[in-house]
Amino acid sequence: MSRVGAKRIAIASDHAGFELKSHLIALLESQGYRVEDYGTHSTEATDYPQLCAAAARAVRDAKADVGIVLGGSGQGEQIAANKVRGIRAALCNDLWLAEMARSHNDANVLSMGGRVVSPELAEQIVKKFLETPFEGGRHARRVGQLTDIEAEEAAHHES
Repeated sequence: MSRVGAKRIAIASDHAGFELKSHLIALLESQGYRVEDYGTHSTEATDYPQLCAAAARAVRDAKADVGIVLGGSGQGEQIAANKVRGIRAALCNDLWLAEMARSHNDANVLSMGGRVVSPELAEQIVKKFLETPFEGGRHARRVGQLTDIEAEEAAHHES
């Protein structure tokens, strides 16, 4: 499923990403997106793994078209989201990475660092991520191979 035309967004952050998350929620809602906030809801120190996994599960379960996870660097949040089967979360702290994540990897969750990007740059990154279509072609073959690896790992751990 292409992220282009996405209207439902699952979002989560830890305390370090809370202010950027609040900024992005207001922006996205003003643009007509439906945003479901999976927490946290303050700048009080909190652990991010379960919050980011919840946002990723919303994407997996088709309750959202795309996810956004935010932290200090975005790195741990991306890792947490990627633990959810079917998620391709990409850490994109610049526009080029956002474009490549979508066009080449069909990423369905965007991760950013609130201590890395300004709100203005984050707005541009989100826009690029949401508006860039997946190219398909040779990239579809590679994304399929990623899905195959994920299935193999799941089968290995279930046996």
